[in-house]
Amino acid sequence: MDGIYTEYFQKSKVFLYPLLKIKKGIKHVPVQTYIAWENVYATEDCKFLCEYNTDKNPKFKKFSLDYLESHPMYEKHIELSETRFIYIYDFIKFKSDMKRFVKGSYSQFSLETKLSILDFFGKRSKMAMYVQGFLSPEDLHENYASFLGIDLESIQDIYEICSSPDLEKETLIDNNYIIHQLLNRSSISLEK
Repeated sequence: MDGIYTEYFQKSKVFLYPLLKIKKGIKHVPVQTYIAWENVYATEDCKFLCEYNTDKNPKFKKFSLDYLESHPMYEKHIELSETRFIYIYDFIKFKSDMKRFVKGSYSQFSLETKLSILDFFGKRSKMAMYVQGFLSPEDLHENYASFLGIDLESIQDIYEICSSPDLEKETLIDNNYIIHQLLNRSSISLEK
């Protein structure tokens, strides 16, 4: 591997989206993914949220029915605007791996989770090589120590070579939905 990956990336998109087992390269992909929604879902709720920004056209509706709404972990979707949709999946079956994810302990994922992630990324791309290293970092400790100019023991003590998720970035912050729900619940009819 040439160098190390130092840029921040949305960890849930790389480590959790593949658990849906939706094939890579499909036409509609989420613009963002989250593991929490401020004032709606906490990380402990084990929800996985996918945000799609698209027109509600027949092709997306078909994709939604065929891939998203028919998924066994699908819980519901919410239309935040005419072009912005949040699909919510129940990841309770991955509860242990969700805890590991929050801690940034990617190398400790279950074998099933690791295989799903590796299967999603394949074996040949540069990203696949990085992901494989994130899941099994021991083979790259020397490279990282050399690249960073630190002693090997420091990397071995830390063990993980990929930073923990930024929980603020992994949390959807959109209070318009909450306000809309509150207004619907507390509205008073003025009709006769």
